[in-house]
Amino acid sequence: MMNFEKRTGPDLGSAAPSYPTHGVPEWYRDAKLGFFVHWGLYSVPAWAVQHGEGVNIPTENAYAWHQYAEWYGNTVRIAGSPTWDRHQRLYGPGTSYEDLADRWDTSAFDADALVGELVDAGARYIVPTTKHHEGFCLWGTETTGFNAVARGPRRDLISEFHDATRRAGAKFGVYYSGALDWHVSDFPPIESDTDLFRYRRNDEHFARYSAAQLDELVQRFSPDLLWNDIEWPDGGKAGDDFAVAALLRRYFDAVPDGVVNDRWGVPYHGFLTREYTDIPEIIPEPWESTRGLGYSFGFNQDEDSRHSLSGASLIRLLVDVVAKNGNLLINVGPAADGSIPDLQRTAMRELGAWLRTNGDAIYGTRPWIRTGEQGGAPRRYTRSADGVHLHLLDPAVGEVELPAEFAGAGLRWSDGTVAETVIVPGAGGVAIVPDGLRSEAVVVLTASGI
Repeated sequence: MMNFEKRTGPDLGSAAPSYPTHGVPEWYRDAKLGFFVHWGLYSVPAWAVQHGEGVNIPTENAYAWHQYAEWYGNTVRIAGSPTWDRHQRLYGPGTSYEDLADRWDTSAFDADALVGELVDAGARYIVPTTKHHEGFCLWGTETTGFNAVARGPRRDLISEFHDATRRAGAKFGVYYSGALDWHVSDFPPIESDTDLFRYRRNDEHFARYSAAQLDELVQRFSPDLLWNDIEWPDGGKAGDDFAVAALLRRYFDAVPDGVVNDRWGVPYHGFLTREYTDIPEIIPEPWESTRGLGYSFGFNQDEDSRHSLSGASLIRLLVDVVAKNGNLLINVGPAADGSIPDLQRTAMRELGAWLRTNGDAIYGTRPWIRTGEQGGAPRRYTRSADGVHLHLLDPAVGEVELPAEFAGAGLRWSDGTVAETVIVPGAGGVAIVPDGLRSEAVVVLTASGI
């Protein structure tokens, strides 16, 4: 998976614009957990090729077997692909992807109920997809009739998301596909990594179109976070009023405490993004890990428990990311009607229950002097004003070797009990996990006074 902060073309030389020097605000660094919501036309067919256990990001020339359901609008155009074949069988020859807009029924959707589930699961910020690569806008845009108010749902879904998120007390962000929009492009389907940047519009007209849509989102919703994807059209990277530098200046003027990601294709970025990627050590810069609860962002109805994070796995993922200086933007992919599939909801609720007990060791924390130990029971560390938090990833082992820095510290488990320890000369000793905590996904031991 590519790292987008390394893509900063084209080289404009002396004509390069100046970018804001806005950094990453503390609210974002403190939040630790956000929820992506990938919901769009792709939620109607809700299908992608399932490759078995594990995430298999397409390699060069493998896009016909793309595992992301939200890429349905591209894979369905690759003749002979499994998605193309299934689409012909289910919807019949001549039915285009865009025809699905009129089949999308969201009459049962309740934004407060969905957002409530996300906040109960621990979300401090929520980022719905406003427009994915297929170009269908989920708000009442004035730029195109291909939107959820004019077609299908006949509702301003982003407005409903925004209002529900604000009522719930969470931060609101928007995902926007800046450089890919298959609805306003005449290119062939993307079939390779090379095509990903070859078959996209880079002209000024499209740059103006994208800028107008992003300006609308900022003006209407004042989002706390802008999450752009797949860069920006090159025709909008100079010093023009519709170019990225000017867009970001207007955004930060409107939302001084806002934050952006790194997927703009320009020399400026906010936080770094890492998608379905295991990060081995602490990244000094603020960064964000993102992935679906399953192996796709959009809902794939063929996924089962083999293809989706359990509650315990989700908890361990959050702990691992936070210990390495990151935020976790975990994705929920609702069904077409806006309901959260049971498989995803179960894991979310387990995460929420764990955070209600252990949230002080996650929210507002920063990394410690090390991520974990080289040997012994697997663990991660975070630190806060309360002390250093040791997250034991396998409480069933019954005990954990303590680092030397813990010697003489006050030690308490997440249930409030004082830790029983065995002294080991020259080391921090060994803490015994209480019987009642050994079945937890992760148990936290806090060392105060360090």
